Amino acid sequence: MPDFGDPDLYATTDRHAMWGTLAAEDRVVWTGPGSSPSGFWSVFSHEACGKVLGPQAPFTSEYGMMIGFDAAHPDRAGGRMIVVSDGDRHTQLRRVIAPFLSRSHSASLSSFIETETRALFALERDNPVVDVAAAIGPRIPAAAVCEILGVPPEDREYLVELTNHAFGGADDGFANMTPSEAHAEILLYFDELITERRDDPGDDLISALLADPELSPDDVLMNCDNVLIGGNETTRHAISGAFHAAAHAPGFLPALAADPDRIAVAVEEVIRWTSPAMHVLRVATDEVTIGSHTIEKGAPVAAWLPAANRDPRVFDRPDAFDPARRPNRHLGFGVGSHHCLGAALARVELAILLRVMAETVTSVELAEEPRWLRSNLVQGYRRLDVGLSWREGTSPGERA
Repeated sequence: MPDFGDPDLYATTDRHAMWGTLAAEDRVVWTGPGSSPSGFWSVFSHEACGKVLGPQAPFTSEYGMMIGFDAAHPDRAGGRMIVVSDGDRHTQLRRVIAPFLSRSHSASLSSFIETETRALFALERDNPVVDVAAAIGPRIPAAAVCEILGVPPEDREYLVELTNHAFGGADDGFANMTPSEAHAEILLYFDELITERRDDPGDDLISALLADPELSPDDVLMNCDNVLIGGNETTRHAISGAFHAAAHAPGFLPALAADPDRIAVAVEEVIRWTSPAMHVLRVATDEVTIGSHTIEKGAPVAAWLPAANRDPRVFDRPDAFDPARRPNRHLGFGVGSHHCLGAALARVELAILLRVMAETVTSVELAEEPRWLRSNLVQGYRRLDVGLSWREGTSPGERA
């Protein structure tokens, strides 16, 4: 078996066949030391990933949530950053952060997100080929998350670039900055912004975090980093993937234009089909049996979400993009206490994207095959060049 932490495994679409076999056979695989200093288990099926991530599962996120961390090599942010905290600490952080990413707050941002989305489409109207992975994918979630955090618009591009390096550092396109260096730059940026908000608070998430007396300045800093990257890095690839999906389903956009009520179901299929969050790591807090394997207390386990989301025992024609797929029990946002806090915001962003696409574009064609990130963290696009056929008589900058 290969080292499943090796980013080279995920640089081509061969990964889908590999994952499909592993999920169908409900494999539980041990990877020895290599990409992870102590080795780790991997699970791939929908059932096994749900068992590892479920609310009653004997696992913790506090040692880290990515391959490379384990009980002997813990994440220094464990117990302080929301994505790597459990119990009372996680509840406390969720209480402060969740309202800013809730369904109601995300809905209140709809007009802002739609304006940003239409402006991006308008900029590309005269371009015969658009790299949506650069021109559109990262900019919609960056606008929304920066609005929530209170980041000035002029700083968005800088932070998008830093998140590229933070999660794409294994890809040679980002070789001039390591992930740790990118995180350091993000923290330096937020340290300055936090100082400003401390003197002049607003109605943004940073000000709300600062107002909680139980959170230290370092806690605020770490969770700003978490929200920025969590809100940007996965949704951007789902947005790019929506264009890729439309190229695979020529009647997709005309059907949405004719019946916008289809959009909510289509959003869930975009999330399943793209599955940007590649793996989530947990460490066993007790001995647990998964399949025929006994996982010892303290052992790290990686749940491979794209594999679970194409498990042929759960999804009919799992590799096909089916915008009318129902039911759709995907694990794109995880499950359990760490179910993605930004799920509602991501759904709003994708719904607006699909609506604007359907109103202004009749079809999408691949100009060349996608170039994938070399990463074991994010299933994403390094480049996605497409040609857009624009609907006559509509302007992306205005409602159709």
